[in-house]
Amino acid sequence: MSGHWGPPLDDRPPVAPHDAPWRERLSLLLADSRRRLRGTSDRGRKVQGLAALLRPYRARSLVAFGAILVSVAAALAPAPLAAKAIDDGIVPGDLSTLNLVVAAYLLSVLALWASSYAQTYLVGWVGQRALQDLRLRIFDHLQRQPIGFYERRPAGVLISRMTNDVDALSSLVTDTIVTLLTASLTLLGSIAILLLLDWQLALIVFLIFPVMAVASLLFRIVSADAYRRTRETIGAITADLQETLSGIRVVRSFARESLHRERFARLNEVNRAANMTTVNLNAAYFPAVEFISSLATVMVIVFGGLQAIDGNIAVGVLVGFVAALNGFFDPIGQLSQVYTTYQSGMAALDKIFELLDTEPDLVDAPDAHELPRVRGEIRLEGVTFHYARRGGPRDGDRGSTNGDRDSPNGAAPAPVGPALDDVSLTIPPGQTIALVGATGAGKSTLAKLVARFYDPARGRVLVDGHDLCEVTMRSLRSQLGIVPQEAFLFSGTLAENLRFAREDATDEQLEQAARAVGAWDFVERLPEGLDTEIGERGVQLSAGQRQLVALARALVADPRILILDEATSNVDLHTELRLEQGLRRLFAGRTAIVVAHRLSTIRQADRIVVLEHGRIAEQGTHDELIEAGGAYAGLYSDWARQAAA
Repeated sequence: MSGHWGPPLDDRPPVAPHDAPWRERLSLLLADSRRRLRGTSDRGRKVQGLAALLRPYRARSLVAFGAILVSVAAALAPAPLAAKAIDDGIVPGDLSTLNLVVAAYLLSVLALWASSYAQTYLVGWVGQRALQDLRLRIFDHLQRQPIGFYERRPAGVLISRMTNDVDALSSLVTDTIVTLLTASLTLLGSIAILLLLDWQLALIVFLIFPVMAVASLLFRIVSADAYRRTRETIGAITADLQETLSGIRVVRSFARESLHRERFARLNEVNRAANMTTVNLNAAYFPAVEFISSLATVMVIVFGGLQAIDGNIAVGVLVGFVAALNGFFDPIGQLSQVYTTYQSGMAALDKIFELLDTEPDLVDAPDAHELPRVRGEIRLEGVTFHYARRGGPRDGDRGSTNGDRDSPNGAAPAPVGPALDDVSLTIPPGQTIALVGATGAGKSTLAKLVARFYDPARGRVLVDGHDLCEVTMRSLRSQLGIVPQEAFLFSGTLAENLRFAREDATDEQLEQAARAVGAWDFVERLPEGLDTEIGERGVQLSAGQRQLVALARALVADPRILILDEATSNVDLHTELRLEQGLRRLFAGRTAIVVAHRLSTIRQADRIVVLEHGRIAEQGTHDELIEAGGAYAGLYSDWARQAAA
């Protein structure tokens, strides 16, 4: 599957197809709602997870809740105070009562101001701390994932989880939850006030409850999927944008701007359609709530006015009742409006928890021990390994990685065919071996198993007799130096990139490493030498220079085992000649595995291992294999002709 598209756009679920009969659409939505109702336990787990985020700050959260209670009580006070002022102060002409009511009103205003300030500050403080913790948790979770995790997930989607979804969750934590609490408490308080003022008028108002409940339930059912879909579409847009910008040189080189523009436009259209579904739902629902609320107010004024004319109800009570209606209907509208934000936030929370629930399938064993400083002997014993595709039974007795390409939806992967098939190999300490063979023969896979980027399906990989599945990955990789085909450099200075391997390395050690691999000549010509900013991914350097920096970085680490995966493929012939001496210094006293096509690198290896279809076809020195006239001799003859050309 390609990097960012996932399923083809034509295979995506349709977004509110306008040509589908409305009964069919409603049937589909109701069927899906029943499925979601069966998932109540999952939603409860998400709420528990959200509560866990706030738990470290429960003291401030409780104070904030207290401030919300005070602010709700203060906001509800004016309606009963108005009734008291009219009936017990203004109508009988009791000035002292009127003064007390006015004083109570001023006190409620001050209480509302102070509690609102405390509530806003504390909720913001707790929310931002909780989201900070969540971002760190997501980042730490991503750092613990194995290499295969990133091979099956677009980087843009992961970035969207950290940015778009956390931002949506921010609205949920800092605004939506407060509105839910405030509106719910206001609604309950308003119901109590209405009943205390006049229970008969209150019953008239309560007649609209069934209508409002049915309308709200339908809105919730229909809108649930719509908001989840908006989170998915914005994630797809972010993934496409990230990949397009990362590969902009390739796009420009092949003049494929129009193709990417079309693809982005299609994704953008899907996103627009998903958001328009929510817009249409909001446009239909919220005006309906306002209409029902206004209709109830008219009923109260008509019935209450007739009662007041007949003397069956005090004028102050009627005025206070009408005033209290705002405290009754406003929270209903707020709860309806906030549900859209709630849906968006819960959809984001669902995506985040889906990511956090993805446990690393390549982890240290519970009883894993630290790998002591190694001599560098590497041994593969009957190693079989295959990458996998979705849709079939998992092969292998370890049951942990098998290529680490598990289906995100939980479907078990099926074997594609062995990348390595019953391979046994011993590399003595300090020996340099070159892995050669056609593309797909298993060269890079063997190197990745030694680095424990994957675990074998069968067999064992041992270093100095220690099974790599029984040692900690950190203690193994701290003694490895890995130089991939495409060197990745971080933004910052050249010195910072070299020190990535060892933070305490001195400038002298950095210079020695650069000289050893032939990189010092171009480093000296840089404007600020080692302190030169090299840009994102080292864009200020050429491909060959980046590769030399990667080699120097590996040397700074002073590894016991060195893995070079086509590490010299991006350097020119002149640089390659200078590299030969540097590589000899780099390999000295270290066990080295070199995946290479360059003849110079192959010839200086102590032993050459030829792989064919995941098996070792032959091995020996360069001269021995040439004399044998086997697979290596044919490969070497082809390489020699290409080099001569």
